[in-house]
Amino acid sequence: MKKQTPAPSLRTLADLGPLRRHLAERAERRRLEDEQARRERDRLAREQALFAASVGPVHPLKDPGRRELDRPRPAPVARQRVLDEEAALREALSDEFDVESLLETDEGLSWRRPQVGPEVLKRLRRGDWAIQSQVDLHGLRREEARERLSAFVREALRRGHRCVRVVHGKGLGSPGREPVLKGKVRSWLVQKQEVVAFTQARAAEGGAGALVVLLEDCSR
Repeated sequence: MKKQTPAPSLRTLADLGPLRRHLAERAERRRLEDEQARRERDRLAREQALFAASVGPVHPLKDPGRRELDRPRPAPVARQRVLDEEAALREALSDEFDVESLLETDEGLSWRRPQVGPEVLKRLRRGDWAIQSQVDLHGLRREEARERLSAFVREALRRGHRCVRVVHGKGLGSPGREPVLKGKVRSWLVQKQEVVAFTQARAAEGGAGALVVLLEDCSR
C-alpha cells in the first residue's frame, strides 16, 4: 500500500477547499486499490475453478502403512584407482617370457603377430615406413627401461605414430659384454598388444643396437 500523503492542516476557512480535494483523492485511491484487489481475487477463483474442472474430483491416497527402511549404503568404489590398477596389470611385462621361439630366423631376429603377413616384415626391413619417434633405453636399469618403454609406446599411440625406433644398445658395456637389455626389450615388445611387428634396425638407423617397431593403426 502506498504511503498516505498527510492531510493539509486546517487553519482558516480558506484551507477547507484543499482539504476536501485531498480527502477526495485519498478516497479515490482507496477505491482503486480495493477494485484491483477484488479483480485479483476473482482471477484466482477462476483459475482454481478451471483447475478443479480439468482434474476432476480429488481424493487423498490411503496410507499403505509401508515405511522406508534405512538400508546401509554400499561402500564407495574408487573407480579411477580400479582403472589405474587394471591398466597397470595390462602393462605388467614379465621378464620370464620366452620370446626366442617366436622370433623369425633371420639376421635381425624379427617378429610379427600371426595375423600379420610376411610382407609387412619385408617392408619394415626396407624402411618403407618413416620412423616418427624414438626412445633411447641405452644405459638404463631394467626396471627403468621397462617403464620408459611402456610410457613411450603409450605416447606414440596417442600421437598416432605407427613406426618408431627403440634403441637398446649393443651391450658392449654390460658384464661379459652380453646384450641383456636387447633380449628384454624384444620380450617386452612381444607382450604388448599394441605392437604389430619389429625387426632389427638397418645400419644407418642403429643396427644391432636398435629395433624398428610397427604399432597398430589406432585411426581405424
